[in-house]
Parts: sequence; C-alpha cells; structure tokens
Amino acid sequence: MSPKQQRGEVTADLLLDAALSLYAAEGERGVTVGAVTRASGVSMGSLYHHFGSVDGLVAALAHRWLSRLLGELVMSLQSARTARTGIRALVRAYLTFVQEHRAAALLLHSSTADRYGMAQAKEVRDTQEARLSAFAQWIQPRVDSGEIAPLPMPLIESLALGPVVAVARRWLSGIDDVDLDEAARILPDRIWRSLAP
Repeated sequence: MSPKQQRGEVTADLLLDAALSLYAAEGERGVTVGAVTRASGVSMGSLYHHFGSVDGLVAALAHRWLSRLLGELVMSLQSARTARTGIRALVRAYLTFVQEHRAAALLLHSSTADRYGMAQAKEVRDTQEARLSAFAQWIQPRVDSGEIAPLPMPLIESLALGPVVAVARRWLSGIDDVDLDEAARILPDRIWRSLAP
C-alpha cells in the first residue's frame, strides 16, 4: 500500500471513529458534517472525498460494524460440534458483541440502520455474502443430517437470530428489564426448540 493510500485509510478511520462517537452520544442528529469534521480533525473535503455525504459515512460505518458482527458470529460457530452448541455459541457471541461494542450495536439496531438496510438490502446482502455463506455452510450439513429441521435458510436465520436481535434492541433502548447474561442462558434452548427436527 502506498503512503497516499495509507493516509487515506487513516483519514477514513478518523471520520468513521468520530461518527460512531457522535452517534453514541447524540444519535443520528449528532452526526453532521460540522460535528464529524470537528471531532475527527479532518476536513470537510476529505469527508466528501471518502464517503460522498454524511449518509455515505453512516452507511460505511454500519457496513464496517455489520461485517465485524457477522465475522464474530461465524467464528463462534467454527468450534461448535453440534447444532445445539452452535446456537448457544451464536447467541452468546451476539450478546457479547452488543455488550462490548455498545456504540456500534446502537447504530446497527437503529432505525437509521434499518432504513439503510431496507434501501440497500441487495447491496448489503451481496457485500456480506461470504459471511452469510459461511453461516449457511455451517447450517446446511446439519439440516441434511436431520439435526436441524428442513426449513428454508432465511427462516432458519430468522429463528436463530430474531429473538436475539429483539433482546439486544430492548437492552440498547435503555429499558432496564433485560439482563443479557440471563438472556444468554435462556435463549439458546428456546431457539433450539424452534430449530430442532
């Protein structure tokens, strides 16, 4: 990588980090061109050069953290020997990510990310295809062997992750009635019941 490319990467990282901090502190309304350039020390021209707009910056930020989350979920499945232990690992990895990366989780579970995801669904899915394929590649042999019910893959994904996403959103919203450690103990068996043959 050339020195110019390295500087560009550093600049983009500064902008992304500043945007995440602002989002965590003030929500979507806090992520403005002025706020991001002040917080990052990067010029407005650089923001537009790298991301095209504030919306482009937020989309790139969501994409960055979605990639990381999916990567951690796939890694959690790699050491699981059974489908049941894989579901347990998946739930724990997701909830651990939410606890350890609260600011990023706030963005990923926000209406901002939902709007981006709905508007760019095919593009987002295509860019994450390798990780989603890894999930499918882990699941499919377990469906073929009869360890998991023979359901369409999108339904398996929804049954496996839907309850975890709902709990994460509730916890992130500040409602004080959800304990993520308790959820990590209870949800895997409940989810497993929906996927077992």
